[in-house]
Amino acid sequence: MKLSPLLALAALGIVSLPAMLAQAPKDGPSAKSPAPKSAPAPKKSVVRPTIPAADRHDPGKVFLEKADRLMFDQARDSDVQVLVGNVMFRKGDMFMYCDSARFNEATSSLDAFNNVHMEQGDTLFVYGDELYYSGADELAELRAYPGKKVRLINRDVSLTTDVFFYDLAEHVGYYETGGTLTDKQNILKSLQGYYYPDSKDAFFYLNVDLTGPRPNDTLRMFTDSLTYNTGTNIAQLMCETLIVSKDGEITSTSGFYDTNAGLADLYDRSTVHTRRGNYLTGDTLFYDRNKGYGEAFGNMILTDSAKQSELRGDYGFYDELKDSAFITGNALALEYSQADTLYLHGDTICAYMLTDSTKVTDVFHRVRFFRNDCQGLCDSISVVERDSILYMYYNPILWYGDKQIVGNVIYAHFNDSTVDWARLPESGVLGQHIGEDCYDQLAGSDMTAWFNDSTIRRLYVEGNVQVIMFPMENDSTYNKFV
Repeated sequence: MKLSPLLALAALGIVSLPAMLAQAPKDGPSAKSPAPKSAPAPKKSVVRPTIPAADRHDPGKVFLEKADRLMFDQARDSDVQVLVGNVMFRKGDMFMYCDSARFNEATSSLDAFNNVHMEQGDTLFVYGDELYYSGADELAELRAYPGKKVRLINRDVSLTTDVFFYDLAEHVGYYETGGTLTDKQNILKSLQGYYYPDSKDAFFYLNVDLTGPRPNDTLRMFTDSLTYNTGTNIAQLMCETLIVSKDGEITSTSGFYDTNAGLADLYDRSTVHTRRGNYLTGDTLFYDRNKGYGEAFGNMILTDSAKQSELRGDYGFYDELKDSAFITGNALALEYSQADTLYLHGDTICAYMLTDSTKVTDVFHRVRFFRNDCQGLCDSISVVERDSILYMYYNPILWYGDKQIVGNVIYAHFNDSTVDWARLPESGVLGQHIGEDCYDQLAGSDMTAWFNDSTIRRLYVEGNVQVIMFPMENDSTYNKFV
């Protein structure tokens, strides 16, 4: 059948239906009258997706928001929807996107493929190539194709791994096959890790490695368990940990380390190895890396390996930049550079450097020291490394072998491992036990004694010299009347 030109145009969609209906029949009364003008074509109606009115925050429920095509997989399960093109799901405030998916509305489970990503608000984004979501436990598993990584972005935080799990019920993401977390301050790597976007807390386990990416910095942290907050950049130490930087090393099993400020609060017996080579150890330890000082509480030990000496006490403060220390509470200084160790006790010990780099150690109140060859008591003492002299003040007493030296001030000089001379510039008394209850005694205003092993090689006394001696008789007894 041959169509009229007008109908042919209508069939091709060129002439609108209202225009067609407006044409008068050819054999009608008005066939000769001019045809009326066509009415304006109505605007094409836009079909918009209808979003169901169900509560989008229904606990555990996943909603299909849109897709270009929807089919049912009759071969496998009539409840499974096959979705293709611009697919979007929603669970609460979390949106999931992909190119294609299989969705079981009854169980709120889905498998998504290609260009997969999850979004929550304008802060949390997760990207991958495949997503498997279980509605029963509200757990999403994201995978990446070979050569690519699953990525989580939360403001300034980035987490990459091969396989990533996100628990939508607990709002926590984790990995179990190795991953890397990066923020503005640090890079953290581990075999296992958990990240809570809401609190910004991260937990890392097995072969944990923290690196500080700041210019000219060498911060590294090695451990097997670590808690880290991406908002504060503070790491919590949970087991044996080594912290390395250009300023030294820290070893600890418990505590907190502020990677931004370089501050450490450490517990359970920790040690700081400073850039000078000294070791500061304590039951509780505070260390300011940038200012270069540390405080140790409880059984503190400050070791100078180069000078072979130690300072010990209940509390200690060490200024690394000035190479000075303050020790109190059962304070003890040890010097073991020679064959015999010198033990120096007191209430308080101060050690510092003079302008010419001479080391000085001052001990205050109830001072006592011990070596096999000599011992002493006084109220305060000063040890000057440059001249190897012990300056003893306030009622000092020095014992050397069987000899006792007493004075207002005593200067004792150490030569290698022995005391080779002692000077008493403000009066002194030297006593020596010679037998029975007999003691030879010598006093004067200014006294100097030179020693050879345990004997007096030479003695010089001037000013108000007084002598008490017990001569030996022929029968080896002492004459007690002089």
